[in-house]
Amino acid sequence: MRFLPVAAALLLLAVPQARAADAPKKDKDLEDAVSKALTFLQNNQREDGGWSAGQAGGPNAGVSGLCVMAFLSAGHVPGEGPFAATVEKGIRFVLKAQQANGLIATEGHHEMYHHGICTLMLAEVAGMTEGPLAEEVRKKLEKAVAVILKAQRKDGQNRGGWRYTVNGTDTDISVTGWQVMALRAAKNLGCDVPPEAIERAVEYVKRCQDPASGGFRYMPNGRLTVACTGTSILALEICGKDQHRSPEVLKAAGFLLKNPPVWAGDQFSYCMYYCSQATFQLGGQYWNSYRAQMHKVLLGHRSDGGGWFGADAASHVYGPKYTTAMAVLALTVEYRYLPIYQRGEEPTEKEK
Repeated sequence: MRFLPVAAALLLLAVPQARAADAPKKDKDLEDAVSKALTFLQNNQREDGGWSAGQAGGPNAGVSGLCVMAFLSAGHVPGEGPFAATVEKGIRFVLKAQQANGLIATEGHHEMYHHGICTLMLAEVAGMTEGPLAEEVRKKLEKAVAVILKAQRKDGQNRGGWRYTVNGTDTDISVTGWQVMALRAAKNLGCDVPPEAIERAVEYVKRCQDPASGGFRYMPNGRLTVACTGTSILALEICGKDQHRSPEVLKAAGFLLKNPPVWAGDQFSYCMYYCSQATFQLGGQYWNSYRAQMHKVLLGHRSDGGGWFGADAASHVYGPKYTTAMAVLALTVEYRYLPIYQRGEEPTEKEK
């Protein structure tokens, strides 16, 4: 399985905002780790506003989108605070990377990774900022959404999914997850997203579940992975109340609990990002268990400079800007600044 380092506004309507009284208590170790990690990202930003993938790569739209979201997830927006200029430069880099046809990518073979991440980031920005920048972002966002809708596969077992390129017939859960989040975010901001597109995506995700273990596969009938399971749980959770704690989701959540985070595990950063959000949406024992294990692993493996360099193959290839952004996004899920990190707090019948 291949995930890019290129490999969240979402649910202001679909998932109610959490009550202020339920905000987590301050955790000094967590806040210190996040602050130092953001300083690391700030110090490694390129002059053009972007961030690179790997040690010697050029500016990368997908990694840049992740880095911007890392700052947003900790409550840092353009025009405010010590990271204001860093965040705005990153946003403007992504805006400039959009092509005339609406595609946002700096690498052609995996363009939909770049595009899904950046579309999601623009939706987050549009939902968290005001003024001329927000208006510019919204215009670019609408064009980006049109690309995602065009790229959704239409036929066969791949119907409803996405993969590396706009044109094609193949699909995978990893790329599909980014597009689902981007579409939900955009829809909740008022962009035109046909409900059928979301419905087809949900059907595709469900076709990738392994009925025996509850985990999800990279492709229909493909390899079962923890990363794809976290991705799929989140995709289903954000696609309507009828999916929240559904039988498919709870069985998959049990699979996650049996496969806790392990430093240097396969696609470690990707797992942290998606599994933290998946278990946070589920709440209760799922989040409490995963949070404790995630903090132990992440807080125990920071570099002296505040970033994460990772130890798995993907981390070595894609570099510390990617791994650090993903770690921040996983740790800050409980801050609830990003709309994607907000969840409904009223218990459903399944939770009582």
